Amino acid sequence: MSGISTDLDLRLTRIFFAVVNAGGLSAAQHALNMRQPTISSHIADLEMRLGYRLCERGRKGFRLTPKGERFLHVARRYLNLLGELNIEARNIDRELVGILNLGLIGNAPAAQNALLSRAISQFRRRDEAVQINVTINSPDLIEDLLENGQLHAAIGYFWRRVPVLEYRHLFSERQVAYCGRGHALFADSGTCTIEQLSGQSWASRRYPVPTAPQLPPNSRITASADNMEANLILVLSGEHLGYLPDHFAEPYCKAGDLAPLNPDMLSYGVDFHLALRRDYKADPVVSAFIEDLSAQVQRQA
Repeated sequence: MSGISTDLDLRLTRIFFAVVNAGGLSAAQHALNMRQPTISSHIADLEMRLGYRLCERGRKGFRLTPKGERFLHVARRYLNLLGELNIEARNIDRELVGILNLGLIGNAPAAQNALLSRAISQFRRRDEAVQINVTINSPDLIEDLLENGQLHAAIGYFWRRVPVLEYRHLFSERQVAYCGRGHALFADSGTCTIEQLSGQSWASRRYPVPTAPQLPPNSRITASADNMEANLILVLSGEHLGYLPDHFAEPYCKAGDLAPLNPDMLSYGVDFHLALRRDYKADPVVSAFIEDLSAQVQRQA
């Protein structure tokens, strides 16, 4: 097994990453601007150089082998380090040099997105040469990425409380149950009772939401979503009830496409936190950004 040691190996590894990110060889054709047989040939070359099979591919679909999973993790860490080396080498005289990976769950209140934007603006006024990468994903996946070091900090609602992470409260959001215009409860949505809600179909999140209440008795979960926009689409169909952030649903309510379901009875608050690794101060880039974000939070308070 020769391992990864040349520019060709790095190119093949990046092709492998593109295939993994796309979910298969066929799906990666557009991103790589290559035909599927060429991509398959490159993956086979990489496997030959490594001495083991990275993925199963064919009629049964694309799937990483156990060794492929481990290689993906190790190679990703190596390429991240290589990227940081290139940045620091080009900007050796700057005070702050490196990469800052931030995570968000998306669809946060506009004021809170502005808070993050102001923190980034303040950070950019430092003597720095930092590449900022922002990822939007589900809360559970964001916690995983923080735990394994792929993210440096994230804003969202988190429920697991991972021991290696620190959580700082930022703000609260109100979630309300809604129905779409075609739903039978739409006309009387504001005054609907528990009895009227009994047996109704709901759309749920695929990830736990802290403080979320129990659904009304005999409720049926007939659809699920892994992000807020997908949940909105399910509710807008008029076939499912579902909880949405009130600020996110507001324009659809004004357009007459959504209606809240008795908000006094069917609403709850969710706390948003800044989550980061407890050892974040060891990285000057992350430490400086958290300092700037904290300053903006204090200004807004």
